[in-house]
Amino acid sequence: MEETQQPPGSGPRPKVVVLTAPGTPPPYNAAALEEDADVVHADAEGLADVLGGAQVLFVWDFFSTALRDAWPRADALEWVHVAAAGVDSLLFDALRTSDVEVTNAHGAFDGPIAEFVLASVLAHDKQLHTSKDLQRRGVWQHREVVRTAGQRALVVGTGGIGRATARLLRAVGLDVRGAGRTARDEDPDFGTVVPSAELAEHAEWADHLVLIAPLTEDTRGLVGTEVLARMRPSAHLVNVGRGALVDEPALVDALRSGSIAAASLDVFDEEPLPGDHPFWRLENVHVSAHMSGDVVGWRDTLADQFAENLARWRAGEQLLNRVDKDLGYVRRN
Repeated sequence: MEETQQPPGSGPRPKVVVLTAPGTPPPYNAAALEEDADVVHADAEGLADVLGGAQVLFVWDFFSTALRDAWPRADALEWVHVAAAGVDSLLFDALRTSDVEVTNAHGAFDGPIAEFVLASVLAHDKQLHTSKDLQRRGVWQHREVVRTAGQRALVVGTGGIGRATARLLRAVGLDVRGAGRTARDEDPDFGTVVPSAELAEHAEWADHLVLIAPLTEDTRGLVGTEVLARMRPSAHLVNVGRGALVDEPALVDALRSGSIAAASLDVFDEEPLPGDHPFWRLENVHVSAHMSGDVVGWRDTLADQFAENLARWRAGEQLLNRVDKDLGYVRRN
């Protein structure tokens, strides 16, 4: 008699390893996950000790690179889910070429980060940072501010977060274009999409250059000396993607020289941002602590995404938010 092939995760309870960070609370639904799986929690130091026999790895410590070192112990691994939109910290060659499926938190941060970008644009145009500084010093100084409606924003990164950002910026009257891997016209959210490889040729168009692209070998250092030199002296750079999208020393030089007006930065090459970094002391730089997507309840949303995908995996259904491991992000259909 022919054997009936069972879907992944059916039959015996699967072993699921949750990679946690010291000091970070576990997923709120950890107890519920244990009803359907043998769940083991481990930090980066202990991952190799527990990874053997595990079919699923839930990377709750979403910036961890521990899987790379523990990879030789991944003898049964079928699926890795990372609780982040970016997977640059996770991917390495052996994982890319393996049959292990990778999923991410695609969609969880679209609206929150779009709102953060809009807030950054408005704070710059309305001089809210300057007003707060004057308030601290008890100085009444009337000034004129600029209209945001009618300005131009070039959004680098045309995935879900970039599209949510484009829609929100358009709603307040900005003229928006996108920059992505493939140029196209008549895009439903961006209108025009220019090639990100030719960003320097289009940088002068923008009043606000917004970086939301995933970090890949193609996007690392994307905004360097050439792009910064082509930007308007009045231009404002917003980075909510990854710090390494920008050549930070070149940006410091551009901000000091006045070749661009300001930068709102939520992500950095090194995090936390070192105390001696020039960004802290530049008046035209606005620093936030990698928090653009972290609205109240965000961790619960990430936990729910994994639980939904675990149920799909156990039922043999296609997983949501499957990452193209060669590209480094979820392909847009």
